[in-house]
Amino acid sequence: MIIQIVEDDRALSEGIAITLSDDNTEFRKEHTIKDAVKYFQNDSTSISLIILDINLPDGTGYDYLKIIRSQSNVPVLILTANDMEIDEVKALTMGADDFLTKPFSLAVLRARVNALLRRSCFSNSSIQPGKSNLIYQLDDMVFDFERLIFKKENNEIFFSVNEQRLLKLFLDNKGSVLTREILMERLWGEDGTFVDENTLSVTINRLRSKIDNDKSKHINTVYGQGYRFD
Repeated sequence: MIIQIVEDDRALSEGIAITLSDDNTEFRKEHTIKDAVKYFQNDSTSISLIILDINLPDGTGYDYLKIIRSQSNVPVLILTANDMEIDEVKALTMGADDFLTKPFSLAVLRARVNALLRRSCFSNSSIQPGKSNLIYQLDDMVFDFERLIFKKENNEIFFSVNEQRLLKLFLDNKGSVLTREILMERLWGEDGTFVDENTLSVTINRLRSKIDNDKSKHINTVYGQGYRFD
């Protein structure tokens, strides 16, 4: 497993690697967006997780996040000294899977990374091949959860880990009202300790922006109750 750490503070980058180190993990420590993008574009499929700082010498982490989400579903954890709610919402809206502000506890970082990797493994391996509920067709979209390939009008769509899990949950419960509490529990389970209401709201809105349009709206808010996928 390869974790890419994009952080210009070299001491912090090294500390993160030491904290997360085990026999099965290799770390790519990049200190600029340029170096991070170069490695990503050469070998994006080998990366299991990206830990990304926002304030970098040659730009912002948002620039790199945009590139990542245009090409990959790899989980992204944002680390930043920017602690305003608007920063968290922006990161989640652009497709980040989690957001952690500096200074932070290395124990909390480890817990969040492990939670992201568990959710990513669930998305990649918990569904057994050969079952009919792996591939869904909806309007001009095809969602293949076996190969993790999602297309709209034959153009590939990239979903974050949270978006993949939310979409699968909606598709499997089409026509039923799911409360926010149920969604939080089903999406994050015991890891929900680290998740706030913003994450769910932004994930729903981001998923809507990718699959809904003026002619066809599938994710509907049932006021006072929750959400229904039609």
